[in-house]
Amino acid sequence: MLTFQFLLFFQNQSKKYKAASQAKREKETRLNHDRRKNWRNRIRFLWTNSSKSILHPKKNKSYSRTNCKKPSVDDVNQWAQSLDKLLGHKYGKAAFHIFLKSEFCEENIEFWTACENFKSLTSQKALTSKANSIYEEFIKSEAPKEINLDFNTRNAIEQCLCAPTATSFQAAQKKVYSLMENNSYPRFIHSDLYKELCAVASGNSKLIKC
Repeated sequence: MLTFQFLLFFQNQSKKYKAASQAKREKETRLNHDRRKNWRNRIRFLWTNSSKSILHPKKNKSYSRTNCKKPSVDDVNQWAQSLDKLLGHKYGKAAFHIFLKSEFCEENIEFWTACENFKSLTSQKALTSKANSIYEEFIKSEAPKEINLDFNTRNAIEQCLCAPTATSFQAAQKKVYSLMENNSYPRFIHSDLYKELCAVASGNSKLIKC
């Protein structure tokens, strides 16, 4: 009797597990479909607009035609050589941002970009204002776009907010760069999005006609 009850219990649990697994697979399929649809729309936008408008839509008025030049096949191929080359190309950085957004970790590239802009500031007033803005958006506990930092790095930033220097976020920026280089970047290079970018650049895309 106990054996029969055990078998019945096992069968019921097995059915529940299969049903849950099927529901999970269907949900993942829908999410992947939505992600692909989303980045395909963004690629179309990327190829017909300045990459500046994707990362900073309100700051692209003074962009030159040279900077807005669409990437060539060689450009897109070079993005696979290193993260430096990817981020060094405005369209490459915008494409990477699209990918990170699809993985729900776009705060990393946005923080890195904010640090690059921060280092270009010259006045102490501007440095202090920008440093506090970056801290509120990315660094402090439960910030809207909080990045993953260890206690010592976070604490060092907090200690210099009153009188920041151009290197105040250097350690944090290096950590985030390393995280992208070792995790997100390899996935980007092997992603369907990057393959599609290569196809679009060479004019062989069957999904996107730009």
